[in-house]
Amino acid sequence: MKREPSGRQYINYSFIKMNNSWHLLSKQKRNSILLKLNKVFVKYEKLLTLNLYSTLGIRAESDFMIWRVSESLELFEKMSMEINASGLGGYMNTSYSFLSMTKHSQYVSKNKKIEQEGTRIKIEPKKRKYLIVYPFVKKVDWYLLSKEKRQEMMSEHIGTGHRYPSISINTSYSFGIDDQEQVVSFETDYPEDFLDLVEEMRSQKARAYTERDVPIITCIHKKINEIIKILS
Repeated sequence: MKREPSGRQYINYSFIKMNNSWHLLSKQKRNSILLKLNKVFVKYEKLLTLNLYSTLGIRAESDFMIWRVSESLELFEKMSMEINASGLGGYMNTSYSFLSMTKHSQYVSKNKKIEQEGTRIKIEPKKRKYLIVYPFVKKVDWYLLSKEKRQEMMSEHIGTGHRYPSISINTSYSFGIDDQEQVVSFETDYPEDFLDLVEEMRSQKARAYTERDVPIITCIHKKINEIIKILS
């Protein structure tokens, strides 16, 4: 039975590493492939929310990251096929690919700051200079607590975040559709503020219920032509 679209979005963060064979290609061959890749990026920038980031020199296992947001999962598939068909596919490895979806949070609805947290159903990247991304998994014990106890700890967590207005959070959920439970990303022009925020949160009660929150990857926002230049 078909039903009306929910309006919820799929989110994908794909981290790409170019292999050694790429760097052994002639400049002419690389430029030929990158011209096709540029066309793919320009095409899909009109079809979905597309943001590109450099991780070159920051992470050993990744050179750049593609952040995609769409109500269609199939658009991610089609775009990936076209990236491979550009000729780049034989020279790149996907180090990480995190899939998630938007949904309303049960913890923030009463005290929401739209400019920091968005609407939760629609992700609207702010294109700030830096993005920090990581997958997140809670311990089973967290879900066995009462809703009131969880809300108490999350209210402390959320209140701390509100003291850092230079940071915007994008929380999405992966229950049943990928290995993690959530993927969180933070946009900021000031990484030092995020460092201070995370350090402060380490001593809060909710931290005891974290099972996993790595890898934590810091990315630098780039325009399409800037990513093409980095790859060339």
